[in-house]
Amino acid sequence: MPRFERRVLLGSLLVATPGLLAAFVLAWAPWDASLRWTGVAVAIVATLLLARWQYRRVVFPLYTLSGLLEALRQGDYSLRGVQGGVLGDAIYDINALAERLQRERLEFEESSYLLGKTLAALDSAVFVFDEGQRLRLLNPAAQRLLDAERHRLFGLSAAELGLAALLEGPSARLLTHAFPGRNGRFDIRHAALRSGGRGGQLLVVNDVGRVLREEERAAWQRLLRVLGHEVNNSLAPIQSMAGTLATLASRDPLPDDWREDFRGGLELIGHRAEALGRFLSSYSRLARLPPPQPRAVELSALVAKLAKLEQRLTVAVEAGESLTVAADPDQLEQALINLLRNAVEAALPDGGVRLRWRRDDGRALIEVEDDGPGPPPSDNLFVPFFTTKPGGSGIGLALARQIAEAHEGGVSLCGRDDASGVLATLWLPLPPPQPAGGSLREMRIVGE
Repeated sequence: MPRFERRVLLGSLLVATPGLLAAFVLAWAPWDASLRWTGVAVAIVATLLLARWQYRRVVFPLYTLSGLLEALRQGDYSLRGVQGGVLGDAIYDINALAERLQRERLEFEESSYLLGKTLAALDSAVFVFDEGQRLRLLNPAAQRLLDAERHRLFGLSAAELGLAALLEGPSARLLTHAFPGRNGRFDIRHAALRSGGRGGQLLVVNDVGRVLREEERAAWQRLLRVLGHEVNNSLAPIQSMAGTLATLASRDPLPDDWREDFRGGLELIGHRAEALGRFLSSYSRLARLPPPQPRAVELSALVAKLAKLEQRLTVAVEAGESLTVAADPDQLEQALINLLRNAVEAALPDGGVRLRWRRDDGRALIEVEDDGPGPPPSDNLFVPFFTTKPGGSGIGLALARQIAEAHEGGVSLCGRDDASGVLATLWLPLPPPQPAGGSLREMRIVGE
């Protein structure tokens, strides 16, 4: 029997003892009437005293239990009952529950703090609406987007905030919108929420226009740095030589070899002007790449053709399965020529170059592998006009990537894992399987 129940039972029997004794005396003791009534009075007083004692023994532990439960109900998880008392396991269970609730509250507060910091650090505007589409939560980015104080926004409906239309339609879309705090192009996403058995909606607004403007500004800065570097490289010797020739022409009389000096100076000016013209022509070529005209291209025939074009060393072709891609054959060939030229120049004079193609999860991969020293330590290999080779134009890799991306593909350049050298990969999406007589089968295969 549990300790508390045993305590109640024994106390109850003790309370009943005086009454039982009084009944025995009245029934069996040979006392006169006065003594009997005195015994009855003593029994009544003893019973009352024992009843009060038993009441305190039973009720006071229950008061303690009630106090602990009330503290839990009020959210105070710091109180603990004394273990080993009359309530035994009940106090132990309540203490364990209080510890668990205290730990969960701490974890919840830490998670809420982390969530608040995360929302505050986001550039995206975040709105949370309840089931009546009334605003219940927003982050600082959302406040800046609406250009209003937080306390004025809480409780307003989505319609009053001008956001009701954004909660309708597709869950993800791009649109141009005018908010009180900003105009531009935004990525709009919304989703359903559920909290406390009630529904709600989450709205996230991301200013993609600003991101694009920042990327555009960074691209212009990179381009201007490259253009300024190249133009200065040509204008500096031209300016220096022009000053030398002007000084020579001002002499009177002219030296005997002035004609040779003038001829050499003019040749230098012409050479640098020609180099600057080639650079600007390369820039125009990169900037005016026409849209691709897709046709069916058989990779085996195209790769074999490219290998024959290279005369400086023998390019090994590692045959793969028959793959046909939809691409502009001229642009694809130009992109691969650029990759192949880089590989051959890196592998000369004693290395080798290998060409192969394969299928990889819905993509066609064309790989150019060389035995050269490996890729240079730079993150600017695909930046237009950046080059690590003397006399290089710096547009080969940039043009190859631009062509691949125009075909919804890409280009990567990485060091080989098995040996020194570079593995250049150009990938293109493979067309979905077509039924017999489909449009892809009717296209003339290019590359043979």
